[in-house]
Amino acid sequence: MKKLKLIISLFVLTFLLGCSNDSGDTNVDAVNAPTNISALTTVTQDNSGKVTFVPRGEGVTRYEIYFGDATATPSYVNPGETTTHKYAEGVYQAKIVGTTINGKRTEVVQEVVVSFRAPENLVVLIENDLITSKKVNVKATADFALFYDVYFGEPGKTDPISVNNGESISYVYKEAGTYTIRIVSKSAAIKATQYTVDFKVTAINKPTTSAPEPANRIASDVISIYGAKYTSVAGTNYFPDWGQGGQGSSWAEADVNGDKMLQYIKLSYQGIQLADGVTINVSGMKYLHMDVWTADVTKIETSLISKLNGEKPVTKDLTANQWTSIDIPISAYTSQGLTVADIIQLKFVGTPWAAGTVFIDNIYFYKDPTQSTVLPLDFESTLLTYPWIGFGDANYSGIPAAVVNNPKKTGINLSNKVVEITKTAGAQVWAGASLNLDSAIDFSKGTKVSINVWSPKVGSKILLKIENSKSPKDGNGNPTVFVEVQALTTVSNAWQTLTFDLTTYGAFRTSIPYDRVILFPDFGVNGTGDTYYFDDIKQFN
Repeated sequence: MKKLKLIISLFVLTFLLGCSNDSGDTNVDAVNAPTNISALTTVTQDNSGKVTFVPRGEGVTRYEIYFGDATATPSYVNPGETTTHKYAEGVYQAKIVGTTINGKRTEVVQEVVVSFRAPENLVVLIENDLITSKKVNVKATADFALFYDVYFGEPGKTDPISVNNGESISYVYKEAGTYTIRIVSKSAAIKATQYTVDFKVTAINKPTTSAPEPANRIASDVISIYGAKYTSVAGTNYFPDWGQGGQGSSWAEADVNGDKMLQYIKLSYQGIQLADGVTINVSGMKYLHMDVWTADVTKIETSLISKLNGEKPVTKDLTANQWTSIDIPISAYTSQGLTVADIIQLKFVGTPWAAGTVFIDNIYFYKDPTQSTVLPLDFESTLLTYPWIGFGDANYSGIPAAVVNNPKKTGINLSNKVVEITKTAGAQVWAGASLNLDSAIDFSKGTKVSINVWSPKVGSKILLKIENSKSPKDGNGNPTVFVEVQALTTVSNAWQTLTFDLTTYGAFRTSIPYDRVILFPDFGVNGTGDTYYFDDIKQFN
């Protein structure tokens, strides 16, 4: 049982006011409160009630442990250290407090069970992870237990890993196979309770997620060979028979959650061949891109083959069990003497030879965009599509959001195109629309943002959010690195310019590559069917 509370401590205010930052590199005041505060609690098996606390957390400079019994004075613990406390038999609510350098505090209340009775009703769950290859997740729960030890049975790894009762632990094996896993559930009693099983650890030899989505590009900036994002060269043969079957190689088109990708099995060499009589001129392109997933191929050699000038290879390393995005400069081929105005084929060679499988998606040539979806945004381009994605209607689907002809050509905004977002009746309080940018925001152009907004009412809260789309995801699948700033409309049925100072958000950093813009009209209020318009999203200082 845990309760989380954030406290901004004032006792260090004098210290902070006395500090100066001569270099300008660190803003101590902007350091966030600690996160992921907890403690591993173990107890000796001798009926003594002696409990050891190992506090854990991120961004912590000091811990305080309040034991939850009659002891009023806390124990102060530095990161990486432990503290012990002797309890009488009972159930206690210990409090773990983590403090940052600037005095911000995060508290967690954690139950400590001290029982001189051996654990009973031990329930163990052991599963292969669905995402990571050769990873096993273990969870053990028992009555009267405080913690459990896990022996994963891998040769050379004899020490157990201790885990709080009812919490999970994960372990990645070097090799797939069957291992003897032993769980020892412990209380303060001398006797422990054990569970042992021979468990088959499996390897995941295919991707479980799609490759990263390519950027939005206009047709003249890309020549696509394979992938769903762009229109690919028609008639291309992705599995030409060049005799590679004699090496034990084979091929297929794989499907991962509806996303198609090429699968080259026991890759020795494999080709992609354009239709008879078709050549492509990639001399005006800058890079060849592809996304590759593998569990067991360490390198992939990619050759371009010219109709008249032969072929030249470029080799790239691959990272196992994740997508590797590869961008090969066209100059890497032309510097070898290859002419690239008449490409008819591509060829892949795997290392080790004919011993591993690759999945490949998003094969295309591209150049720097002539136009791109970046700030500032005025939505007037006839080449860009501006694919706004609405979300949060009454049924948790998307609300309408799109670039339209300006129906409100009045006042300060006489432009031809604007973004229209309708917060449909019953839409969630957080309903809005997002737009992925082609590149991260350049904050040398300013850390404030202005937006022209047309609102049907006064006092509507407009929330601007920017995200790093590639940051780790939360439980809802949303990026965890973001900035949110709000502004209120002060006029109705007319355009006005609202400003958003990104520096007012504590976690904002100009070094972070924010590459997504999200607009929330009438934030915090359920939808009533009102329509809002947005235009001219610009930076300034």
